[in-house]
Amino acid sequence: MTDHLVETSGLTKRYGKNLAVDQVDLTVRRGEVYGFLGPNGAGKTTTLRILLGLVKPTAGRVKVLGEQPGSPAALSRIGMLVEAAAFYPYMSGRDNLRTFARYCRVPDSKADEVLHIVSLADRAGDKFASYSLGMKQRLGLAAALLKDPELLILDEPTNGLDPQGMADMRVLLRQLGRGSRTVLLSSHMLGEVQQICDRVGMIMNGRLVREGTVDELRGGSVLTVHAEPLDQARALASKMFGADRVAVHESELRLSVEPDDAVRVNRELVLAGVAVRTLNWVERSLEEVFFEVTDAENPELAKEGA
Repeated sequence: MTDHLVETSGLTKRYGKNLAVDQVDLTVRRGEVYGFLGPNGAGKTTTLRILLGLVKPTAGRVKVLGEQPGSPAALSRIGMLVEAAAFYPYMSGRDNLRTFARYCRVPDSKADEVLHIVSLADRAGDKFASYSLGMKQRLGLAAALLKDPELLILDEPTNGLDPQGMADMRVLLRQLGRGSRTVLLSSHMLGEVQQICDRVGMIMNGRLVREGTVDELRGGSVLTVHAEPLDQARALASKMFGADRVAVHESELRLSVEPDDAVRVNRELVLAGVAVRTLNWVERSLEEVFFEVTDAENPELAKEGA
């Protein structure tokens, strides 16, 4: 039994002249919630479709659960929700799932079990057409769970949900990602990924540009300094620690330094005649990291935004 449920090497997909996926090396480990993060059109859905055997790659190697993508051996152990869930509108949620269960060759009783997991048991007898968008997404997730899969592949599972629906889905996904089950989900929702996922891969323009745990990507805490004049404070801090560890964000300095450095920063700035108003330790958000990566990958776009 391998601990790597998804492995790709040099995964590439072209549509004519358009390079949708560019040399992606991806590894998803057993028992983790892996977030595939990127803006719309970055290549997330295309990559997931390749993993499911719905799209054939142009180049590269892919293994899913040790098998070829789309093979019966792989699909029998995968649950999936890619884009909007499709069900018979005139049938109840329970009857829809029972129909799916027969295709999956699992007992009808499994339908009631997964309805309970996604908190739809009390509306199981209602027609699918009467469900809210959040309920439809949860029913789609229930269908993905019918085979009790080792790997769940979910494409934008909170897309279009209201804040309460998103919160409910986040809790559910964290519960599903415990134990031996593995969840691979794509999203462009930064806060969602930060709260749900153990590891994150950032994809831009079809390329995997950053990967690691949420804590690794955020890089721990940073020291924020409100000081005047700001330009002088920035020049001094850059001389002390190097320009790559100093940034300006909304009229404050952000320094990637160690906790013991705070006293030194305060002393050196004051001795140089810089007025220091506050020093605080804050944790970087995944959103900040994401936009740093976006700016690095699209410098012209970043210049226009500035």
